[in-house]
Amino acid sequence: MKLVDEAEIQVTAGDGGNGCIGFRREKFIPLGGPDGGDGGEGGSVWLLADENLNTLVDFRHQKTFRARRGENGMGRQMYGKAGDDLTITVPVGTVVTNVETDEVIGDLTQHGDRLLVAKGGKGGLGNMHFKSSINRSPRRALPGLPGEERALKLELKLLADVGLLGFPNAGKSTFIRAVSAATPKVADYPFTTLYPNLGVVSVEAHRSFVIADIPGLIEGAADGAGLGAQFLRHLQRTRLLLHLVDIAPMEGGVEGVNPAEQVRAIERELEKHDPELLAKPRWLVLNKADLLLEEEQQAAAQAIVDELGWKDRWYLVSAIGRENTWPIMKDVMAFFDSLKEAAQEAANEAAYRAGE
Repeated sequence: MKLVDEAEIQVTAGDGGNGCIGFRREKFIPLGGPDGGDGGEGGSVWLLADENLNTLVDFRHQKTFRARRGENGMGRQMYGKAGDDLTITVPVGTVVTNVETDEVIGDLTQHGDRLLVAKGGKGGLGNMHFKSSINRSPRRALPGLPGEERALKLELKLLADVGLLGFPNAGKSTFIRAVSAATPKVADYPFTTLYPNLGVVSVEAHRSFVIADIPGLIEGAADGAGLGAQFLRHLQRTRLLLHLVDIAPMEGGVEGVNPAEQVRAIERELEKHDPELLAKPRWLVLNKADLLLEEEQQAAAQAIVDELGWKDRWYLVSAIGRENTWPIMKDVMAFFDSLKEAAQEAANEAAYRAGE
């Protein structure tokens, strides 16, 4: 699925209704007191997280949103009707920032999360509030206050369990095709992936996880180079990173590139963008083994692992032929199960200690 993951919108809450100047006028009561009612409050603007949405593309067509104003107060102490709130639905995982202050207003991470982004104006007071012992017929009322107005930046951070990272043409799109039902564009040239892609990996019945393929990174990505910089944030919510590397770049990619140095270059970009990304669990996936002779594959993979001093899990695969890709998915599922068990044990221990 293609994603539009950034948008800017303008939201304006409704103004409060004006207070009313009115006096009681009934038969046999020609000089009744003030009875002007208050104006209604303006409608507020809310954002609502909806799990059925996965893109911000709708905000490329509509960028301004305005809630209704409150109605003016009326005589006989009748309050104006409050303006209806405006609710804007956004995908789960949307981060909302005030454009003017660069302040993060909220992060909608769960289905049904609501965030107030512009509060409606308060209704003005009617003249019945200004009656006093020395002014029995006040001709004063207050206008409603204006509603808040904000320019908002919406950023979608994918809520994927697994993130794929690597240089352009490392085979990430081919890999996600091999293990899920996602069908990203695949071609033999860099930057084939221009949008993040999501795929659901079903390991067993009712047991699945979401994997995300982002555009390839290059050196300087954290500083804005290439296409990957704006998508690095999608990796922040993942629980596991799969680092794909072209094991034979001379045959399948850029001549003279050392695969181990490619790994180090990506690590530098991760650390520069967010050190916590580099601290995430990360498994090495040496791809395109089919480009080497069978008797050379294991030795080439071991040489890269040794040069890196890699201590975590690593795999040798051929994504295009779907060779050895499925064992990785089973290991990923087992890894998530272990995380769940550890979290449950920690919760049980915390509950036990709380009861002591």
